[in-house]
Amino acid sequence: MNKMLEIENVSLQFGGVKALDNVSFHINEGEIFSLIGPNGAGKTSMLNCISGLYSPSNGTIRFKGQEILTIKPYKRTTLGIARAFQNIALFAHMSVLDNLKLGRHTLMKSGLLKGGLYWGAAEKEEVEHRQAVEEVIDFLQLQEIRHTPVDKLPYGLQKRVEVGRALALEPELILLDEPMAGMNSSEKEEMSRFILDMHELMNITVVLIEHDLGVVMNLSDNIAVLDFGKQIGFGTPTEIQNNPDVIKAYIGEEVS
Repeated sequence: MNKMLEIENVSLQFGGVKALDNVSFHINEGEIFSLIGPNGAGKTSMLNCISGLYSPSNGTIRFKGQEILTIKPYKRTTLGIARAFQNIALFAHMSVLDNLKLGRHTLMKSGLLKGGLYWGAAEKEEVEHRQAVEEVIDFLQLQEIRHTPVDKLPYGLQKRVEVGRALALEPELILLDEPMAGMNSSEKEEMSRFILDMHELMNITVVLIEHDLGVVMNLSDNIAVLDFGKQIGFGTPTEIQNNPDVIKAYIGEEVS
């Protein structure tokens, strides 16, 4: 398999605290990859390094063979990397449709003047972006709430819209930071199905942070485990379940 994302010896330090300590793993093209560990293990910090919100103290991150640490966050989205946040980062008083349209702003090429005049290339681009957004709405089954302000939606649907905003970028790699947090069992099953479908039908490589180990073991091709910023495990779900360091530090018992 081709390596889509390569993390090599990445460390991240805040003052005297090491959020990440010499972490290395890779993510293959076309897989669902999970990053797990206790609270404070460094999982979100790693996603922040990949998406560009944080700059590692040392190490390298390569996307499809290209070093990306010197590339600004908004430019990384144009390479094919999208991010859905743990804490919902939507525009609360705007509709679902408008939030998804804004998710594509880094892909817009027409300038302000052309966009305001709405002719020629700008008009064609607007049609193309709207079509892409409509596909996300259909995929995530958001048709009935497309014009609803997101702050009027229940939490589970807000999380779905947050994922949709990342999908609207048409990414090759999507980073999902606890997309099922706060959901009930039926909502988790629904989100799991969406993740499998974006992987299988859209051919998107998925990086997932999730605390529900049952979900992780069922969905993942490979898993990396962090504990206090250190990597203590990397491998298939079966290998992780049988890794004594992981069992001792995190799982506590085998996950059935």
